[in-house]
Parts: sequence; structure tokens; C-alpha cells
Amino acid sequence: MDKLIQNPVSASRGKSERRGSRRCKFTQLMRIRPSDPQRQHFDDMRGTISVSRTGVYFQTSEAGYEVGMRLFLIMPYSQNPGSSNREYLAEVVRTDSLPNGLTGIGVKLLLETGTQHSYSFEPPSA
Repeated sequence: MDKLIQNPVSASRGKSERRGSRRCKFTQLMRIRPSDPQRQHFDDMRGTISVSRTGVYFQTSEAGYEVGMRLFLIMPYSQNPGSSNREYLAEVVRTDSLPNGLTGIGVKLLLETGTQHSYSFEPPSA
């Protein structure tokens, strides 16, 4: 009878892992705003720390984030004329106080609301 040897690190990681899809660690610029007009407005521009198909994690100095808060998140964000930016409705599911003084924010992407375009209204140069 063969005995299956398990790595204790991967076994403990499997128990605490709640993500439904893999995450990728890369930086992509986002624009984040509260979706609730009753909340104090902020317009946060941040780079991602990790991204999955269903969520994003980033660091911020903005104090307005709370678990359960709904956000409009544009990712990737660019002001270049003609660029396509995707806007999502997202929900804050995690906040972490980080040793660097920033706050780690985990959001779940709930719905893609559409593609945002950056247009230039200047006539083309002759």
C-alpha cells in the first residue's frame, strides 16, 4: 500500500485559501470611486498588487474604504485618447492595516458595467 506524502505548507495553505480563481501579481493602474452618492466622495488612482478573474487587491492611503462598500472601479485606466477602459461595480471584502502605513484593500468584482472610452475632441493635425 502506497502512502501519500503531503507537503505540510501546501496542506495548510489549501485550508485557508478561499479564492475561486488564481491570482496574478502585477501592477495595473485603476481609478476607484464610491458608487453610493450618500458617501463622502473620493477619486483614488492606484496600481493593483494582485488580480484574479473575480477580484483585485491594492494598497491605498485613502481612509474612506469600509468592508461592504460598493465601488466603481475602472481597470485598466488610461487617459490616452482612444483607449478602452473597463468599468466594474465592485465590493470591498477585506481591509488590512499594513506596516508601511497604508491600507490593503481587497475587492470582489460584481458586475462589468461597460467600456469607458477616452476621446480627444481636438481636430486631427493637418
